[in-house]
Amino acid sequence: MKPVLIAGISIVNLALISYTTALIIQTRKKLLTRYVLIFLVTGVIFDITSTICMIIASGKSITLHGIIGYSALAGMLVETIFTYTQKKKYGLNSTISTRLKLWSAIAYFYWVLAYITGAIIVMLK
Repeated sequence: MKPVLIAGISIVNLALISYTTALIIQTRKKLLTRYVLIFLVTGVIFDITSTICMIIASGKSITLHGIIGYSALAGMLVETIFTYTQKKKYGLNSTISTRLKLWSAIAYFYWVLAYITGAIIVMLK
């Protein structure tokens, strides 16, 4: 396995940890905290980095899994933007809106689906 692919796999695992941590904090506290924002942004940075590593390793930018992964990344990026929009409008420690809770759950579970399909593809090789 190429070292850049191993790096991408390791980094995407860090993205999973960051996104999961953000969602757990958000769900338990029901508040928009500084930690939710930090873990979301960290997750997006790890996600972008791992996506770049995997494109380099595969030599292809467009594959079925790539399209799923890009759309999942876009969903989490939109999630982060929505969260910052709520922070700007209502401030830190504001109650998470019902709409944001729903979007967060949908974006996260879609991202996890993309993560699992990627793991299955790697295991089948």
